[in-house]
Amino acid sequence: MTEQSVDYGPLAPLIGTWTGDKGMDVAPEPNGKEESPFYETIDFEAAGDVDNAEEQELAAVRYHQVVRRKSNDEIFHDQIGYWLWDAAAGQVMQSLAIPRAVCLVAGGRHTGDPKGGEPVQFAGAARLGDPDWRIVQSPFMRDKASTLSFEHRLTVKGDRLTYKETTMLAIYGRSFEHTDENELVRA
Repeated sequence: MTEQSVDYGPLAPLIGTWTGDKGMDVAPEPNGKEESPFYETIDFEAAGDVDNAEEQELAAVRYHQVVRRKSNDEIFHDQIGYWLWDAAAGQVMQSLAIPRAVCLVAGGRHTGDPKGGEPVQFAGAARLGDPDWRIVQSPFMRDKASTLSFEHRLTVKGDRLTYKETTMLAIYGRSFEHTDENELVRA
């Protein structure tokens, strides 16, 4: 990976540290759902470019997201990953891992142009068993709290970032739409 003269394309506006305290997590509970207000920090770092099989060049932005409940300041979500830009294919990708033994690669597109002052919007998705955009999980998670699908919508406009993630889970004998959303500002 090199960092010199990399064209990060639509990923460029992400680079930096973002904080937000307007988050809401809607998560499954055995007898219903739990709504948890949260605050978080997401650090996006330029990670250079990657050459795959001498045919594909990707620009990579590494990130680390730490989410804390407002009620007790405890971390309840820690996520690491990459946002990737394939300029030749016009493809945006997100790879991520969470410490519950779940990883995924989501693919999607972007709209907008930060150079023209337009907001940049990203949309990506992954599905269990999808041949291209996959979810991988441990046997325990597969059997007890399986991630069936993941969708992520993110918008960056200047120093403001908003997102909504929807993860469809098979948990507690039912399907549940687990959502997280927040509005962050550049620190």
